[in-house]
Amino acid sequence: MTDVVGASPRTRCEVWTRVMGYHRPVSHFNRGKKSEHYSRKHFTEVAAANCEFVQQYTNNNT
Repeated sequence: MTDVVGASPRTRCEVWTRVMGYHRPVSHFNRGKKSEHYSRKHFTEVAAANCEFVQQYTNNNT
């Protein structure tokens, strides 16, 4: 395989986040808000874990 990183120019990727009900680019945040944003834990759902959770509580309620 060849290294293709240097073959084409890079494009800047703009990261947006939802703040107080509207979307805003992270690059427009002040230093404190950027630090807060990068220290957040982002939600990711695992379908298998969710399925196990539903089965666990569905079986207990019957």
